[in-house]
Amino acid sequence: MTLAPPVANQQADEEPVAGPRADCVADSAGGLTFDVVDRGEPGPAHLLLRLRDSEQEMGLPLTPAADGRLRAALPSSVELPEGRWDVYVQVADDEPHRLVPGVNDLRALVDRVPGGSLGHVAARIPYATRLGNLTVRSWLRAPHAEAGELHVGKGDVSVRAQVYGTGLAPDAYVELVARKAQAPVVRADLTTGRSEFRFTVPYEALRPGLWDLWLRPEGEKGSRVRIARLLDDIADKKQIFTYPKVTLETEYGPVTAKPYYTKDNDLAVKVAAVE
Repeated sequence: MTLAPPVANQQADEEPVAGPRADCVADSAGGLTFDVVDRGEPGPAHLLLRLRDSEQEMGLPLTPAADGRLRAALPSSVELPEGRWDVYVQVADDEPHRLVPGVNDLRALVDRVPGGSLGHVAARIPYATRLGNLTVRSWLRAPHAEAGELHVGKGDVSVRAQVYGTGLAPDAYVELVARKAQAPVVRADLTTGRSEFRFTVPYEALRPGLWDLWLRPEGEKGSRVRIARLLDDIADKKQIFTYPKVTLETEYGPVTAKPYYTKDNDLAVKVAAVE
């Protein structure tokens, strides 16, 4: 399957639709299948994936399956660039129609352990947009640092995580980078196993602002790997995984602090001055 020629971008959620429904099934390797009802319309049918805020499009052939349905497959071996892909069905040269979610069977994504044979970690999660349309959230990370359990203490947060696609050098560490403010990078030391690592972020070391968490698996001279939570069935973690906010005194005055996931499911810490 190849990328189709660029097409004009269609904004997601322009209006609610009551169009054809698609059932989605995820497999543990990161692939997806889509089933839609065969309406008997003449001509070849395709499932179209359009990358939001882009002109990029991918077409997948819909072929007959059981029970009068058409099926399209997006195997894990086909790269889907990172972003939100809005899903359509098109028959012959007719105008594509936006699809709405039917039954999403995402059980295989829960606690998924990527094989790593492709050299990257691919995650695709179909979900309903705020207006009920079908979209696939895709991530493509090489390497990848997967956040696991978070423990919030009185003045810090401890994180257990797993790295995929690279090893951990003896001088590996985590760094916290202020997203907007000009502030020195803050380091957090690791306790490591073969590919698992743990670290603690002391809130008192962070001035007010938003702080993004990066793994430096090869130490200071190596690459940076964004720490995120991707390997489950939840497309948007920000409203689902919520953590307690603590108040403490720092050299910057009284602040509140808490970890959270961004709209891209990357791990971050928010520190705010107490008014």
